Amino acid sequence: MVDRMAKAREKLLAMLAEKSFRLGEFKLSSGGTSDYYIDCRLTTLDAMGALLTGQAVLDEIRSRGWQADAIGGLTMGADPIVVATSVISAQQGCPVHGFLVRKAEKAHGMGQRIEGFRQKPARVVIVDDVCTTGASTIQAIEAAREFGFAIAGVLCLVEREEAGGRANVEKGAAPAKFVALFTANDVRAKHVKRRETAARSIDPELTEGDNP
Repeated sequence: MVDRMAKAREKLLAMLAEKSFRLGEFKLSSGGTSDYYIDCRLTTLDAMGALLTGQAVLDEIRSRGWQADAIGGLTMGADPIVVATSVISAQQGCPVHGFLVRKAEKAHGMGQRIEGFRQKPARVVIVDDVCTTGASTIQAIEAAREFGFAIAGVLCLVEREEAGGRANVEKGAAPAKFVALFTANDVRAKHVKRRETAARSIDPELTEGDNP
């Protein structure tokens, strides 16, 4: 299992670096600016990326011993992660069901904020794609607890390591643990390495210092 976990994580990191990471000038949802942007959905909604995401997240949940009945998060960053993980878990004979948290209650029908799995009591894992300030993750945690779920753990694909995100989520999740599969620096390093390798394949005489 350890070898499978390592392979899934490494392939997922490579895909995030290739498909989801961009260097440039970007304005973030937090209101700040950054010289890079990570759009995880370009990976999590890719056919192979979804497979890798589901396996890597499920492996992490199992390795942590969280014993989750379901996995969910705030729409829409969490949506593909939830579906991929749930499908992979069913294929492997240990179903972890999925639920989604609306940003606000519906104004019609049953007016519910939690969609999908709604059995109580249940242990659930809250997931998100990118954690910057942690606001969307905390919204999901609060909504899940208000509904009556017990939080077994909290997980994000990529942690930006800025804007106090980790501290915010850890406070909101406590006593449950918060983990990130990767940091933004992990993805950035992989992205830069891919660029350097591509540049050298075009001109073998290029050195790392010559690359942008």
